[in-house]
Amino acid sequence: MMTWAPEGTGAHNMAGMPAMAQTYARWVNKNGGIDGRELKVITCNERNDTVAAGRCARRAASQEVAAVVGSYSQHGRAFMSQLEAAGIPYIGGYGVSDEEFTSPLSYPVNGGHATLLAGNGRQLAAECERVALVRPDTIHGDQMPSLLNAGLEEGHRRPATDVRAPEDATEYTVHGRRALQSLVDTEAPAYASAGTELNSTGSAPAAPSALDDSCVAAALGDRTDTFFDSFRRLRNEDTDVRISSVLGSVQQSLVDRTGSSRSPFEGAYVTGWYPAASDPAWEPMRAVVREHAFGDNRVDVTDPGVQTTWIAYTVLRQVIESLDGEPVTGRALRKTLDNGIGHGGISTGGLTPRLSWRYEDMLVMRDFPRIANATVTYQQVRDGQLVPAREGFVNVAQTLERRFED
Repeated sequence: MMTWAPEGTGAHNMAGMPAMAQTYARWVNKNGGIDGRELKVITCNERNDTVAAGRCARRAASQEVAAVVGSYSQHGRAFMSQLEAAGIPYIGGYGVSDEEFTSPLSYPVNGGHATLLAGNGRQLAAECERVALVRPDTIHGDQMPSLLNAGLEEGHRRPATDVRAPEDATEYTVHGRRALQSLVDTEAPAYASAGTELNSTGSAPAAPSALDDSCVAAALGDRTDTFFDSFRRLRNEDTDVRISSVLGSVQQSLVDRTGSSRSPFEGAYVTGWYPAASDPAWEPMRAVVREHAFGDNRVDVTDPGVQTTWIAYTVLRQVIESLDGEPVTGRALRKTLDNGIGHGGISTGGLTPRLSWRYEDMLVMRDFPRIANATVTYQQVRDGQLVPAREGFVNVAQTLERRFED
């Protein structure tokens, strides 16, 4: 098998994913392998680069790996066609490229950013009368407002104000001001231009009472903490403006690093794919990491990338075990995944609903037909810890299907 992710780059790094794959292999091999077979894991540095991503895919084909498992890459166009040509399934990608949700050889374990944003909209609809969304000024970011608004609409809330921001800025004070302005201007347009001057003083323009029951959501990836660091300086302590984000942009390690209970994320609403890291369902992973990755600081059990890799290899293990001695090839894995295992799907021990990629299990969505798991979890930062804000999974399939019908 192969697992790839960017490591040692100046941008987004996910070194914990290949490290978790190697940890998983050490664990199962120490205990007799998978159905008596040794699990061999090859890792590849994707480098957040189109050329490197394609190189990893070519290496997977040349080394005849049976599957690429639990990996991260934004460059789906660079790798997916090469995997398809070689017949190699892509199991449990992180969910950041559109190709993961369109390729017939992709078997995602989560619903990607589409489910996170639609779910975040539904989570905020129950808490906020007005919402401003601060998101990247990119093609990927352009999809975010309609997804968030689909969730808000289900809660009978007005659309969020769309505040575009650069994805690589070193501070976001002006964007924080625009977000606050949009919340108090009841006739604010649905789009806040990045070039608009708010006022002559440059101060936050609203009276505290006007901002009660309002929320600012930010999904800027690695720069989300930079935005909220800028935003906290604008926020009046007497103003009930709450903040929100999605898992991946905010996670437990970020809360710890930015002050724990004194973090600017204290009280934030966060939508995730999986249960909170404190959930007992993660204990098997924690035990494996304690025994087989002791001292490896790349493996953070609260990191959604590490969690995704664990879930992906959990799926792989059950598929291999179901082969009953048949050779483990890309074709055999694809056939089993396409036909399903039993009638209930594959269990991930409560970390996701049971998973199945049969045709009848897919969402009816033109743009993302491979989404088989459209559930999210609602979390909140309380006393410096990401904890459940609501028990169990929330299914946003109908929210997404309605959005893509419009």
